[in-house]
Order: sequence, then structure tokens, then C-alpha cells
Amino acid sequence: MAPSALASLPAPLRSLRLKTKQQELLLRVSALALIYVLAFAVRLFSVLRYESMIHEFDPYFNYRTTLFLTENGFSEFWNWFDSESWYPLGRVVGGTLFPGLMVTAALLHRLLRALSLAVHIREVCVLTAPFFAANTTLVAYAFGREIWDSGAGLVAAALIATVPGYISRSVAGSYDNEGVAIFALLLTFYFFVRAVNTGSLAWALASAFGYFYMVSAWGGYVFIINLVPLYVLVLLVTGRYSQRLYVAYNCMYVLGMLLAMQIRFVGFQHVQSGEHMAAMGVFFLLQVFFFLDWVKYLLNDARLFKSFLRITLTCVITVGTLALGIGTASGYISPWTGRFYSLLDPTYAKDHIPIIASVSEHQPTAWSSFMFDFHILLFLFPAGLYFCFKRLSDATIFIVMYGLTSMYFAGVMVRLILVAAPAVCLISAIAASATIKNLTTLIRTKSRSPQTTSGKTTGSKSAAKGVVDQSLPFQHNAAIGLLLGAFYLLSRYAIHCTWVTSEAYSSPSIVLAARGHNGGRVIFDDYREAYYWLRQNTPPDAKIMSWWDYGYQITAMGNRTVIVDNNTWNNTHIATVGRAMSSYEDEAYEIMQSLDVNYVLVVFGGVTGYSSDDINKFLWMVRIGGGVFPVIKEPDYLVNGEYRIDKGAAPKMLNCLMYKLCYYRFGELTTEYGKPPGYGTSLPLFLSIWVS
Repeated sequence: MAPSALASLPAPLRSLRLKTKQQELLLRVSALALIYVLAFAVRLFSVLRYESMIHEFDPYFNYRTTLFLTENGFSEFWNWFDSESWYPLGRVVGGTLFPGLMVTAALLHRLLRALSLAVHIREVCVLTAPFFAANTTLVAYAFGREIWDSGAGLVAAALIATVPGYISRSVAGSYDNEGVAIFALLLTFYFFVRAVNTGSLAWALASAFGYFYMVSAWGGYVFIINLVPLYVLVLLVTGRYSQRLYVAYNCMYVLGMLLAMQIRFVGFQHVQSGEHMAAMGVFFLLQVFFFLDWVKYLLNDARLFKSFLRITLTCVITVGTLALGIGTASGYISPWTGRFYSLLDPTYAKDHIPIIASVSEHQPTAWSSFMFDFHILLFLFPAGLYFCFKRLSDATIFIVMYGLTSMYFAGVMVRLILVAAPAVCLISAIAASATIKNLTTLIRTKSRSPQTTSGKTTGSKSAAKGVVDQSLPFQHNAAIGLLLGAFYLLSRYAIHCTWVTSEAYSSPSIVLAARGHNGGRVIFDDYREAYYWLRQNTPPDAKIMSWWDYGYQITAMGNRTVIVDNNTWNNTHIATVGRAMSSYEDEAYEIMQSLDVNYVLVVFGGVTGYSSDDINKFLWMVRIGGGVFPVIKEPDYLVNGEYRIDKGAAPKMLNCLMYKLCYYRFGELTTEYGKPPGYGTSLPLFLSIWVS
């Protein structure tokens, strides 16, 4: 604003003139606020297109337990024995779950009620994931600012607000542990890096409490308790040991471990599980480094210290190896779990734990999935690594390790793209921010030709003042072109993320949608109608047998007792259901009588291409059942090594209980005009059969 115009303004308005730093702060806060709103709003497509509902399978158990918590209090919830699950075994709910998600939603609900907002707990559950995704953008900004600068923090916040790899598990209605866990994971990492950079005990304490929240929310905390020790070990090996590191890790590990032990499902795993031994080993190694540093100061003799160092390391390695060997041999230290092995060896689950391999999100990730979930971040990620290596520090070393390890695990298991998404966004933000900053600096620099005085050039003086070299005459235009190209790619990224969110990740699996002959949307609400039928037309004490995928939904919406559910803790019980489904009817009848089953529920999708019906899952029932009961053999259900469901299928396949239930009188059904009965497309059918 011109001085004359400014002078004509009233005195109060003239006082509102901001300095440069204040203008930057205002712009930064405004941008961050818009990003916060964007992160929340972009996850509401499912509510706008369908209605406010819980998605998928596990979220229904989470909602059911949260409802119980809000109605009965924490004490009843913590000691709740659920007799409607895993009949006749039941389930001790408080000791077999991570309660962080439920407690968080219950506290939010109580806060809203205290503010006189009459909100049902279901609406709080539906919107919990978008709310914490918006909060994650604030953490991403702070984290990006800590490892690079404010520009990288803003870009990181914008990227993580819309990245599909994170949105896939944080849309409205996706009431699962990951909805709050990614926020807790990134918060823990930020606090820890901040503690390493500053040596502050307060930040170290904050990282311990962040870790406790992560442990209470999701089993993915194992990633933290292995990545942080690995990072500390790298710093020790590369000669970056410091008192700041000593304070940060000791406080985070000791207090975090003590707090984590308060979660009943975790218990003493931090001192007894092989998955946590790396953290303990690095903790003791850090004490050795502290001791050696103190001895080196006392001795003040390099030769004498080398001898002492050699003896000390030999003793430490010997004692550590013996302790680990004795603990493992005696059974005090439990071996790695199958899930942990499956992360290190992608073929392990398929060969040894078919129940893990049967879940689609546990499959290895295809290249198309990386492109679908990350888009241009796949190309910015290597560039960001280059910038990090160019300016190595304790903070950039951490983000590099986080990015590389998480990308490896994301390649092993498609579900873990979620864990890699924050790292990819942060590293890509560094690349985008540094590139844009360099280009804008180049554009804003005024080009001036070297001046000559008395026939002599003064180029040296010009260079000293920052005058641009004219050896690249088109660099100004090239910088403008590259900058426009960068903004174009980022705009395409935003368009891609919005499209993916609206079309791929905002469709609840509980409600199906298709296009009719006239192009209009057709909604199939068969799932909820079937569960409502069970609730209204079966006795309250009825026992329902289905495949484990539908257990949580039956208990939450049908309010009926199930034989197995999605907890998958008892492989033998699930294998028994798989054996019943893959046996002849008379054999299956005896198995179901032994389980006191009243109804059987199967999901059948005809030939619509609905890929999640029980016929498509049937081979996993055979494999899981055969893993416990050798009488079930997979080759008996195949023809020349192929899985067929037509009249050329194997006799065992055509006469098993699952096939009989799915195709019962299907040949009498005309599904398409002009086609014979049993041909063409059909709606998902739910068949319930009384068996006792």
C-alpha cells in the first residue's frame, strides 16, 4: 500500500499493518487451517453419497465395544466377558483388544455431551478417523519443520491430508484402530526426533506418552519399538552418540515400556517377546556407550582406552549372546510370531499360516497399488532422499530410515502402505519444497551484466554481491517453466487423490452400489437387511455359524451369538467351521450339532463379479480346515489343479455344504431376460438354513 493511501486510513487500521515476519506467520496459519479443513472434508464422501454408517468388518466390533463402554463405564468394559463371541468359548474383551480407539471415542462423546451437544456415539465413531486425520496434518507440519523447514512442513501437511494411502483407512465410517494409530505413530516419532535434537527431558517424556497411546491403539506399535532402536544403533555406529540421544532414548524406552505394560493385551511382552528384544539390547548398548564415554574422560589416554574398549566390547558381546541364548532356550523369551515372520518373508504366511494369507490386505503389494496410492510421490520420494543425504543430520537420518523401512514393509503387505504414507509424504515434501524454493530464488534474483569501468570488468565484485552468472542465458525462463510444471504435477496429484477418495475408498462394503441399464445408481442393501432379518426372526439365543469374516457384523447388527468372528485368535475353532463348510452334508450336520449351531449364513454373489462372496473364499476354508484336520485335502476340490464351480467341478466340491447352500435352486432363477435359468448376473443372496 502506498504511503499516501496508508496515511489516509484511520489510525486503528494503520496500526494493523503487519511486518514481514507477521505476514509470513499469518499466511502459514491460514494455509494450515485450510489444510486442516480439507483433510477432514475430503473424507466425508461416504457420508454424502450413502449415509452415516460404519464400514467394513472390524469397525463393527469396535463400535459395539465403544457403545458398551459409554453405556456401562470403563470398569465394566475392562472386565467384560462377551458370551456372544466364539461360542461356546466366549471372549474376555478387556484382555484381548487395544482399547485406545474406544476410549478416545468415548472421551470425545463425553466432551460433546458436556458442551450440551446431543450427539449419538455412532456419529462420533463415524467421524473419529477424519478428525484424527486432520490432526495428523498438524503433526506432519511440525515434523516437516523439525527435519527441514516451515515450507517442507506445509507441503507435508498438504500431501498427507489427501494422500490415498492414508485416506483408505481414515474415511468417515472407517472406525478402525488405524484411524487414531497413524496420528499416534507420527506424534511419537516427532516427539522423539525433537528430543534427540534438543536433549530435552520434556520432549522425551512426551515421546514416551505418545508411544503409550500408540500401544493402546494398534498392534503396529511393534514398528516403533524396532525402528527407534535401529535408528539409535545407526547413530552409534556412525559416531553420532551424544548426551541428547542418551536422554531421549532412555526416557522414551523405560517410561514407554512401563506404560505399555498397563495394556492387558500387551502385558510383559516388552521383556519377554523376541519382537521387543532389539529395543532392550540397544538400551543396554547405550549404557555401555555412556560408560565408555565416562571412562575415556577419566583415562585421558588413547592407547589405554583402546585396550579397555577391546576388553569391554568382548565381555558385552559374550554376556549379551549368552543371555539371549539362555532366555530363548529356557522359553522365557518367546520366539517371533507368525505375523512378524511374514513381514520378513512374504511367502511365510502362505506356506505356514493360511489364515493370515487369506486376508486380501495381507497380500504382497502390486506396483499398480503404489501408483494408485502415491501417484507423483513415487517420483518425489527418491528426490527427497537425495536432499536428505545432501544435508545429513540426526533428524534427516531418522526420516530416511523411516521411509526406507516402511516402503519395504509396504511392498511385503499391501495393508502397510498406510504406515509408509506419512514417511513418503514427509520425504516428498522435502523434495517439493526444496525444488520450489530453489526455482523461486532463481526467478527472483535479478540478472545483471558485469559492469566495465575504464575497460576493466568488475565481475569479481559483482559475484561477491550475488550477481547471477550469465553463462546460462535461458535459466530464468527455464526456471519459470519448471516451476509451472511442478505446480501442474501437484494439481494433477490433488485431482487424482480426490477421484480415488470419492470412487475407490468411500464405498462401504456393507452397502453395494452398481449402475443400472439406464445409467442410474442401484443400491444393494442386502447385508443389513439379512442381519436385520436375523435380529427379528430368530430366537435371541440362536447360534449362527458363518465364515469368520462376518462374525463382528452378525453380533453388532444381528445381535446373535456367533461361532467364530474376525478376532482369529483360535485357529482350531475357525478350522472346524472350515471343515464343516467343506464336508458332505451329513458330516457337516454332525459337526454343527457338536457346536450347537441353529443357523448357517453364507454369502453368494452369483456371477456378478462380486469378488467377496463365500464361493470365492472357499479354497481358504479348505486350506485352513486342512491345516488342522488332515481329512480335508485341497486336491479333492480341484480338477487338474484348477478351481471350478460349474458342472465340471470335482465331486467333493459339488457335494460339500458350502456349494449346496450357495447354489440351492439357483438353476430355477432367471437372472437375465433371454438367457436360461441360472445364467447371467444375480444379486447377492443370503441363505439361512435351520440345522437343529
